[in-house]
Amino acid sequence: MADVRSLKQIVREAVNLFKVPNDNPQLTLSQFEAFSKQVPLLYFILVTNMLSLASTHAQAAPVELVIYVPAVLSILCTARAIGWLRKRNVKLDATEAYRKLKATNIVAAPMTLACTVWSLSLFPYGDPYQKAHVAFFMGITVIGCIFCLMHLRSAAFMVTIIVNTPFFVFMVLSGEPTFIATGVNVILVSVAMIAILMTHYRDFRQLNEQRHVLLAQQQALQDQNKTMQALSDENLRLANLDSLTQIANRRSFFHNLETAFDRARQDQTTLAVGVIDLDGFKPVNDMYGHAAGDKVLVEVADRLQKFVGPTLSVYRLGGDEFAIILRDAPDEAAVQALGTTICDAIAQRINIGGGVVQVTGSLGFTVDRQLAETAQELYERADYALYTAKRHQRAGVVIFNAAQASELSRQKVVEETLMAADLERELSLVFQPIMDVASERCIGFEALARWQSPTIGLVSPAEFIQIAEYNGRITLITRLLLEKALKVAATWPDDIFLSFNLSPHDLATSESVLRLIGIVNAGAFPAHRINFEITETAVMSDFEQARASIELLRRLGCGISLDDFGTGYASLSYVHRLPLSKIKVDRSFVREIHKQESSLKIVKSVLALCEEMGLEAIVEGVETSEELAILERLGVRSVQGFHFAKPVPAAETLAFCRPATVSRRTA
Repeated sequence: MADVRSLKQIVREAVNLFKVPNDNPQLTLSQFEAFSKQVPLLYFILVTNMLSLASTHAQAAPVELVIYVPAVLSILCTARAIGWLRKRNVKLDATEAYRKLKATNIVAAPMTLACTVWSLSLFPYGDPYQKAHVAFFMGITVIGCIFCLMHLRSAAFMVTIIVNTPFFVFMVLSGEPTFIATGVNVILVSVAMIAILMTHYRDFRQLNEQRHVLLAQQQALQDQNKTMQALSDENLRLANLDSLTQIANRRSFFHNLETAFDRARQDQTTLAVGVIDLDGFKPVNDMYGHAAGDKVLVEVADRLQKFVGPTLSVYRLGGDEFAIILRDAPDEAAVQALGTTICDAIAQRINIGGGVVQVTGSLGFTVDRQLAETAQELYERADYALYTAKRHQRAGVVIFNAAQASELSRQKVVEETLMAADLERELSLVFQPIMDVASERCIGFEALARWQSPTIGLVSPAEFIQIAEYNGRITLITRLLLEKALKVAATWPDDIFLSFNLSPHDLATSESVLRLIGIVNAGAFPAHRINFEITETAVMSDFEQARASIELLRRLGCGISLDDFGTGYASLSYVHRLPLSKIKVDRSFVREIHKQESSLKIVKSVLALCEEMGLEAIVEGVETSEELAILERLGVRSVQGFHFAKPVPAAETLAFCRPATVSRRTA
């Protein structure tokens, strides 16, 4: 039974040798591609050999064998060769390729048989040389066909068997030893050729499989590279896109600014840069929450997007700050008009779902006339124009001009000098007395910073404090000045307090506050006699952190004053939420209070607020006896200003601590 199964298996494998395999589509396509290049050569061999054999028998064999039959066979071969040549570059799928290979396999048998019968039919005619030519034709043709059909194994087997079997029998039956030897020789060579064909076909199959494995690996690698490139492109896009507003971000702005700057230099065109900062955005965040603030930013970005064009692009730099790059910029008047239109668009009311809010935008522009040396310098000019707009023209447009250029140049000089300064030696303090109105006695001093630079001379605190806040040296300056102030204050009588100004940066982290607490604890001046002054800016930049910092100082025993009260837009919303001890009324409300009814009403309101909340009020900027008389009638207890004294050096503070030292005079 096992022998029967083995025999069936052998028969099945033998039959499969004469079939075109169809188990591997990729192999089928590769077979077809290689075979299609050799089929024309196969028909060329057949035609040339047939015409050569027919010509040698032209005088010996009948006309139908030397003219008609080879002509018909040659026409068939030529037609099929032309058909293969015309389709050799046509891309086929595996199914179509298999169909054509199978058709060739079917055609191979009758074509081979016809050629074999025709050539053997010529054998009886002619002399021994002509008969030898028939034998040569049979042998050389079968070998050539095996070579040409090596990529179609089944057809090669059929051609070998159909040609060699009758050829061998015919040679043996001829009885001629030379022909018998030729028949045996052709059989042996054919067997060797079939062995070579089998080895080649196996190698071809393996190489094809390896090729397709390699192609699959290459494709996988290409797909992976495409995926990685897509991820890289997406990461680059996201890296240059603001996630909230979906417009280009700060990184994209500076990259594009460099590109636009270089192109403007190359093309000799004008480039304009604008920086926008929103006014009134902080209260929206505080009153309605960050979600509402995000809606405002998205809406502002959408409004700015409407101005985008071939020469104008917009960016979000961060927070509530946006930027504009305007290539091929027109004159300054046109830029000013564009800026006004942008500010008007920003000022339109915004629906945030739970209500309607309104913010405005201050815009600083610089129009480069090939004067800036770098793109960064161009941005700094626009930023300084924005700073000017925030100070003097909120919700308006300021274009950088020569006056601002001078200010910016001075600012850079001060910044460079400050960075290199010996702060311990160059910084000093002066002290302005704070007076009790009723007794006309000094009850405290406000410490005010002074910087005497050996290179640029005396620098106003209004100038260097802001720069120090920008470059990060302010916390160091605060600590140095606090140590100096405590040493001076330690010499004062016990009923005199020290008022000391803090920067927003001093309250920005718990670490900064703890350092200040360490200085106070290390000093000889009691904490309960220290009054730290903070501005609304310090509170509003990060309210929760500011409140936590203030609470730490209050637990130490220090007082906290809200300085310049009334100049900001959110003072009242914060006063009741902070552990304050004093409020300092800004000098702007005191100036000519005896003439300005509105100032009088504001001061009265602030005093009433302090009374209700149990806070002490100190009025700044008292310069005339008329102003002091009005304040005294309103019930103000503590004041400071030039009416009593200008700031004095530390050595002169003790003289102000003696009774009746200061009288109502303009110092």
